Amino acid sequence: MIDADLLRSLAIDPSALDPAPPWAPCGSAGIQRLHGRHPCVRCGRPSTVAGVVEVPGHGRRWVDRCVPCLVATTPRGGPQGTLAEPPAGIGDGV
Repeated sequence: MIDADLLRSLAIDPSALDPAPPWAPCGSAGIQRLHGRHPCVRCGRPSTVAGVVEVPGHGRRWVDRCVPCLVATTPRGGPQGTLAEPPAGIGDGV
């Protein structure tokens, strides 16, 4: 999922998010962000994960989420769509 799609799926206006630094925050920068006790952008609870998205026209923005919202909004791998035939051995009583 690209950053703009993530924000669309969360129904978030990127201009409402705090600007993030122009460099890639890692380690202590993300931890310092969490010490500020920013609310989760999805549910409003205190955030436990701080990430950065790059949005055209808005630049880099912080996206703060709690773990349940992070899990709920993180794309999963796996097959897209339905399987026409179940894999061999499934449903054969094997």
